[in-house]
Amino acid sequence: MTFLEYADAEMMAIDVANILAGELTAALDHEERALLVVPGGSTPGPVFDDLCAADLDWSRVDVMLSDERWVPEDHPRSNTRLVRERLLVDRAAAARFLPLYASAPRPEAVLAELESVIAPCLPVSVALLGMGADMHTASLFPGAEGITVALDRHAPVLTAIRAEGLEEPRVTLTARVLDDAMRKHVVITGQDKRDAFERAQGMTPEEAPIAAVLDGATVHWAAE
Repeated sequence: MTFLEYADAEMMAIDVANILAGELTAALDHEERALLVVPGGSTPGPVFDDLCAADLDWSRVDVMLSDERWVPEDHPRSNTRLVRERLLVDRAAAARFLPLYASAPRPEAVLAELESVIAPCLPVSVALLGMGADMHTASLFPGAEGITVALDRHAPVLTAIRAEGLEEPRVTLTARVLDDAMRKHVVITGQDKRDAFERAQGMTPEEAPIAAVLDGATVHWAAE
């Protein structure tokens, strides 16, 4: 694992976007297509703003979220909405988006359908992940219903997650899919998250799910 510290979040976003663009370009030099996994939330937005203009063959890039709330794409809480508005624009509009939501009352009803589109694109070429102050990543929350399955080395590609405090179920890539990514990056801001990250390194994935994906990852941190 590599830890990189930045003077501010703006500098971090620019640097991370450049690194991701370079790694996607390198992947396309060896493979017909590349799969980019990105998080929701507020932290990656500035990275998307820079990455979307990168000069690479976006028509050969598949983009998907690490996790999604079980809400329609036009819902204010949809991660997909963020990705479509801030990443899949400019040059990156040519990329293919792989959804983690389909119209159904419960995610379990359509997980197999969603997986059937994602599985042929694996392994992940480049994964950009976030982390919460509770040490979750994607929708791998400590103590959540479904977390045991999500952390298992023989887990399916996707699983549904429910947890106290979440307004709706979520669908997430499982830990083994994220950990198997060819390149992994974690972006965090603020002292509280840095403190949480440092605690996570001495904890089990059950206690701190971010620990399941740190091997070989590059962690990018800015104070604010």
